[in-house]
Amino acid sequence: MTHNDSSLAALLKEHFGFEQFRPLQKEIIRSVLEGNETFALLPTGGGKSLCYQLPALTDEGLTVVVSPLIALMKDQVDGLNAAGIPATFLNSSLSRPEAAERMRGLWGGTYKLLYVAPERLMIPDFLSNLDQWNVNRFAVDEAHCISEWGHDFRPEYRKLGVLRQRFPKAQFLALTATATPRVRDDIIKGLHFSEPQTFVGSFNRPNLSYSVRPRQDGDGLALALTRRHKGESGIVYCFSRAATENLARFLKDNGVSSKPYHAGLSDEERRQTQEDFIKDNVDVICATVAFGMGIDKPNVRFVMHYHLPRNIEGYYQETGRAGRDGLPSECVLLFSASDEIKYRRLWEDKASEQERKVAIDQLLAMSHFAESADCRRAGLLNYFDEHFDEIPCGGCDNCLSPRAKMDGTVIAQKLMSCVFRVREHSGFSVGLRHLIEVLTGANTEKIRQWGHQALSTYGIGKEYSRDAWLHFGRELMRKGLLNQDADQYNTIQMTERGNQFLKGKETIALTEPPVKPDAAIARTLAAGDEYDHALFETIRGLRKQLADEQGVPAYTIFSDVALRQMAAYYPVDLQSFSKISGVGRVKLDSYGPSFVETIKTFLDVNPRQNYNHPQPDSKPVRERDSSRPGETVFKTVRMFNDGLDLHSIAQTREIGIQTVEQHLAKAVIADLELRDHAWFTQEEADTMEKAFTELGDDRLAPVRESLNESVTYLQLQIYRAMRRKTSK
Repeated sequence: MTHNDSSLAALLKEHFGFEQFRPLQKEIIRSVLEGNETFALLPTGGGKSLCYQLPALTDEGLTVVVSPLIALMKDQVDGLNAAGIPATFLNSSLSRPEAAERMRGLWGGTYKLLYVAPERLMIPDFLSNLDQWNVNRFAVDEAHCISEWGHDFRPEYRKLGVLRQRFPKAQFLALTATATPRVRDDIIKGLHFSEPQTFVGSFNRPNLSYSVRPRQDGDGLALALTRRHKGESGIVYCFSRAATENLARFLKDNGVSSKPYHAGLSDEERRQTQEDFIKDNVDVICATVAFGMGIDKPNVRFVMHYHLPRNIEGYYQETGRAGRDGLPSECVLLFSASDEIKYRRLWEDKASEQERKVAIDQLLAMSHFAESADCRRAGLLNYFDEHFDEIPCGGCDNCLSPRAKMDGTVIAQKLMSCVFRVREHSGFSVGLRHLIEVLTGANTEKIRQWGHQALSTYGIGKEYSRDAWLHFGRELMRKGLLNQDADQYNTIQMTERGNQFLKGKETIALTEPPVKPDAAIARTLAAGDEYDHALFETIRGLRKQLADEQGVPAYTIFSDVALRQMAAYYPVDLQSFSKISGVGRVKLDSYGPSFVETIKTFLDVNPRQNYNHPQPDSKPVRERDSSRPGETVFKTVRMFNDGLDLHSIAQTREIGIQTVEQHLAKAVIADLELRDHAWFTQEEADTMEKAFTELGDDRLAPVRESLNESVTYLQLQIYRAMRRKTSK
């Protein structure tokens, strides 16, 4: 049966109640209906399930969905049945009579979709049953489990490739929310796809903010976060069962509605906790990583990682459980280098050297992400091979509060000299913490035993704390001057680059150590409470009402920052309302009267609170002229005109290559003098012009994709800058 766009839209409305498809859903569905091998990579919350659920309604036969978790199956089937779609699952949670009844339904052709785990699916007797059940499609959900390079590798998934030979007429669809290019290739190879139709959505979640904090007083930071989101849903991921219970107890003792969730609880306890969370009977779940798989709760306002995740794929998936309704939500990671050591010890007995190597490589990438001073959003997207050129992103701690740079040459020389002297004196390498004890002049048993108090580097680093030295040491590792050998008890060695640095006259910039949370960070958190919470809830209700009327996410009306300013300054006329952050002319005209009237009505029955805030600038707020280059652009231009290439500029200035590209694009549009450089050929210019004319020049990624990536992002940025300049 042929289905055009209108008929698919009618099915979407009739069975699922949605007016329109999400990005790429319709294209994926059409590929599936055409019988193509199909690979779909959509972000968490991107609507993967619909891509096989809707096609299952359009034709005869059974769609078998390979799903890894019992909770995932149940949620999916419950939702389908509630919509009147015949679906079922088979797993160990069913009683014998329940399983028998469902088997009868499968033999009778009652169901359109069957959810089953790969372990059950590949049982020979079960495969024989499938031969008789008119299977016309296999949908492999969470397909990253196929790859040993994925964050949740399951060997049973590897066996699914034999289904292609067993069911040659069946159509195959693979779906995942987290997959690097390496994992994507592994999935396609594992399922024996020949020429699949591939669809890759953007990994960017613009409504999520990302921040990393040192884990001193982790309980206090968790409490501050939950209080800031009082009455809202959140998840705190912890390393161990004990940690979930301890934190849940601490939060509960401090007035936060909280429960633990881990594998040590009974099935009934886990089921009840999950239900309480879904129904908003409990606000915060403190859980191990198993919680949340398959849970599509739209109003999770924050996700905190109390401990370091094992890999970026898992971190992305877990943070992706926040803000699925499109509203602004927080993702907070508490970092301690000790977490990395914990994982390394756990993996010492990995079944194979390859597994161990993969796990450690992924862990190092996660640690580097946590400790980086670069844009978090760009780092996250770059990991998944997606370019992000809108830096600063305005939604991560490093962009909102850039970490200051300092001349780290002497610091690096001291630490690396200490590495050299310890090795020279003792004949063996030591760990970073011991090196720090030598630098800070500690009097420990090992220092006395090994005679390290006699070294010339003993006590030369007393001007910095041990935490600061730990920060410097790990940054030098990220920069490739030092290396931590996991096979030799995490000892520190100098790399060849480090040796060259120590011998030469090179300078190096380092980021200043982070401030402890009981100082500046704690004050930042507390500042968020300095507004009238009752008024905030009132105008948040108005915002939600307006957003619902317009069918848009609430944050497109005003951000929470704007609402908090309103709740702190009480603007009761349009002039004062115009001074609130984010209120331009259009929003002033569209929403100002409603918000002002609501605030005035609130003050008729509630007293005005006094907060020690500086009042908003009385001058009209003007948008920053983004075409006017600042000093940082001039620095890049000077280095470029001196003959340095882009990578050398990025390395010397300690900034990303994308930032260098943006600086040069701004220089072009600002008419700054640049050395002669052939940015592109005339043929490339012509192709770019054609693409920009057809697709617009707001986003570069679709333009580059349409050109089969034949031009670079820098070429696109430069040409766009020239083009915009000409059009003025």
